Amino acid sequence: MSFQIEQQDANTLNIIFSGRLDMDSVAKLWQPCLSAIKQKPPRKLLIDAENVDYCDGAGIALLQALQMQQMTGKNSCTINGLKQDFKNLLIEKEQQQIKVEAKSSPKHRLLENLGRIGYGVAQDLRNNIVFLGILADQLCFVCLRPSKIRWIDFWKAMEDVGPRAFPIVALIGFLIGLISTFQAAPSFGQFGAQILMVNLVGLGLVREMGPLLTAVLLAGRTSSAFAAEIGTMKINQEINALNTMGINPIRFLVIPRILATMIITPFLEVFLIIFGLLGCFAVMSSLGYSWDAFIHQLNQAIKLQDYIGGLIKVFVFGWVIAGVGCLNGLKTTFDAQAVGRSTTKAVVSSLIMLVILDGIFAIVYYILGI
Repeated sequence: MSFQIEQQDANTLNIIFSGRLDMDSVAKLWQPCLSAIKQKPPRKLLIDAENVDYCDGAGIALLQALQMQQMTGKNSCTINGLKQDFKNLLIEKEQQQIKVEAKSSPKHRLLENLGRIGYGVAQDLRNNIVFLGILADQLCFVCLRPSKIRWIDFWKAMEDVGPRAFPIVALIGFLIGLISTFQAAPSFGQFGAQILMVNLVGLGLVREMGPLLTAVLLAGRTSSAFAAEIGTMKINQEINALNTMGINPIRFLVIPRILATMIITPFLEVFLIIFGLLGCFAVMSSLGYSWDAFIHQLNQAIKLQDYIGGLIKVFVFGWVIAGVGCLNGLKTTFDAQAVGRSTTKAVVSSLIMLVILDGIFAIVYYILGI
């Protein structure tokens, strides 16, 4: 590849290319060519490409860069002698650039943006609810035919969701019990009713904080993991391979993870409640209350129906968390950021669904008097 830069007159600059405009040659030509027109921008730039034998995407990019530099200064650029094949490639690149600019240029008003966001959230909720219905159908199917369950994946998911999540669940539970009791101590102390802090923390852990905190932790840990695993399978064409072989991906991949999460989540909630109560007792003991007084007050505060109500909530939460994570994994696209986007969306969607379900449970429990 060779090139020449000729100054025809005060307003015209001529650049003559010959040989191959490919990636290797363009790397050497890029800086000299652009510097020549940046230092003293000519009114007219003439590019002679008659002797160019080969031109790839890098060569087209160089020609486009020279054109854009001239357009920036409102000057003209003319390409002469470019072969028709290369000219078609240049035209195609220009059209692609126009499409990209057209997509990125529209600016929407505030109400439009809010409408788009609301519509997107509504669509996600609809998709989640529909998918959860499909999961319920498949769960009924495999419960009647246990041999259809892939038990290897089930036990692996049990290990990932349960034992490996235990340390963080125990730590969060202990800290929540400790901090809640510590923060309530001054207010209850003004009325000499510090023993009632056991009622507050105990009921809060059993009825609300235990199920919800366990679900939130699993939404950030388990739902994102399921979305990443299945999303990677989708990108690697493994989901398509299952469909080709006539295997139902939901029954093969999703159901073992759903069952494992639903079974192990109540156990994690029990551990969170136990460690939360231990954190509460740590503060109560520092205030001079004995273990017997703590257990006696706890027995008076918490009834069996309170604990059962919390278990039902966390059982449903586990089903929703795993289902939303697997759904976003199955919806993964094939671009570079697809898995990260699916993982983030799984966590956000899980949290939204948890808030909605928790509100529904609160209304139902209030009506039933639980």
